[in-house]
Formats: sequence, structure tokens, C-alpha cells
Amino acid sequence: MNLRLALVDDNHFLIKVIEEKLSFFDNLTLKFSASNGKDLLNKLQDNPQIDLILMDIEMPVMNGVEATTMVKKLYPQIKIIMLTVFDNDENIFNSIKAGADGYLLKESDMDSLHRGILETMNGGAAMNPSIAMKALNLLRNPIQITTKNINEEEINLSNREVEVLEQLSRGLSYSVIAENLFISPGTVRKHIENIYKKLQVHNKLEAIQKAERNRLI
Repeated sequence: MNLRLALVDDNHFLIKVIEEKLSFFDNLTLKFSASNGKDLLNKLQDNPQIDLILMDIEMPVMNGVEATTMVKKLYPQIKIIMLTVFDNDENIFNSIKAGADGYLLKESDMDSLHRGILETMNGGAAMNPSIAMKALNLLRNPIQITTKNINEEEINLSNREVEVLEQLSRGLSYSVIAENLFISPGTVRKHIENIYKKLQVHNKLEAIQKAERNRLI
């Protein structure tokens, strides 16, 4: 049986990486990719014959959790695997609550991804071992997570890091930021590395989106 897939991610490079992983398997066909949840819903209207969606979580316009909720209401037959760089408790809890059928990390190799897709289509729940352990812990201690909101995260940026992030959000280059803040471009780069680490993100867009959601800038 040939499985028809859709891929949702706002990172064009990661879409290409996952497309390449999927291309090794004759029983998987990627019908289309979308850049966010709203884009996905628009494309599903024209092409609803999808068996499974690989869904990113952190996206602009409509994130993966919101999109999963909508897809499950409109197309309950479609399976959804959250495919993300994050394995934090809030994301897992909110994804499962929204109706996700599985949860894999983007770093999964192509065989693990293929196995997870087949497992999910056969009624299982694909999960990386680290995520499965966290999901079990959530079941054992549901009160800890239900009292927290997905956006209520402990993020402690220094005043200087906030200043750098604000400048970054305006689309300024490292050299211009350095000039504006009277520091060297190397220091700007170091601040940005620390910001990415604290926010648990991997690029400028993710950092700005997360900072805005948490009202840091």
C-alpha cells in the first residue's frame, strides 16, 4: 500500500532534509508540503486524500498543536505525527491533547521515521524512547503539567540579551547591532548563541517568535 503524506514545517531546509529521507521508501509518497497550519488547511481543501501528516510544532500564523486540533475535527481519518526538535513536557502534553497519533524528533534517522509512519498507520503510537518516557511521566503526574500553560516558561534573558534580540527582530545585521550597542560583532554573536540556548531554538525566526510569545520583546 502506498501511503500519501503531507509535511508541515516553516523551515525550508528541514523540509528538504525530511523529503530526502522519505524518498528512500517506495511505499511513501509526499503529496505536498506546507509552511504553517493555515497553509496546511488551505492545501487539504484541494487535496484531502492524505493518509498521514508530519507536523512541526513551532510555526508562525498557526502552530502545529492548533493545526492538529483543526485537522482532527475536519479530517479525523488522517493520522498525525508531530515531528519536532523539542521534546519538552508542554509540547508533548498539548500535542497528545490535540489528538496527535505519534511524536518523533526531527533528528530521527530515515529508518526510524519510516518505521514510525508504518507503526502509526497500523494503529500504534510512534514515539522516540526519550519522548515515550516523558509521556509516561506525564501520565503518572498529570497535575504538574495541567497547571502550566504552554507559554509559561522559565526564560531568563539578561538585559543585554533582550537588547540584542530586539535589534535582531528589526532585521539588523550583527555588525549594525554591534555598532548600535557599542560592542564587537563577536560579542553580538556570543549573545545570540546564549539566546538560542536559553530559548531552546535553532534560528533567528524561532528565537523572535518565541520571545514575542513570551513577551520578552
